[in-house]
Amino acid sequence: MRYRKLDAAGDYSFGSGSADFYVNSPEAVAQAVLTRLELFKGEWFLDTADGTPWSTEVLGEGTRGTYDMAIRNRILGTTGVNQIDSYDSTFDADARKLSVTCTITTAYGQTTISETL
Repeated sequence: MRYRKLDAAGDYSFGSGSADFYVNSPEAVAQAVLTRLELFKGEWFLDTADGTPWSTEVLGEGTRGTYDMAIRNRILGTTGVNQIDSYDSTFDADARKLSVTCTITTAYGQTTISETL
């Protein structure tokens, strides 16, 4: 698996040759997971069925019982993810933020992802 690294602003890294890529590493899979989580369902014009169901299962009123499963399914559907070893989410209603921390076993080893979505 080869995955282009993102810079601090979330843009693709260019200009450093092979240093711009994660290759066959847990970090490559972790970045693939984050990229998949950030894609809204229907956002990609080539496959409008792909994406995280933010508007129907994660965001808004009445999704407290569905958002963890939607996120876990999206993680497990990522190429290179073998299993979720641990998963925790914290919802802050006042700040309107959802923080997710999980440890996954990938085809290349184990890694931890911690992100505020």
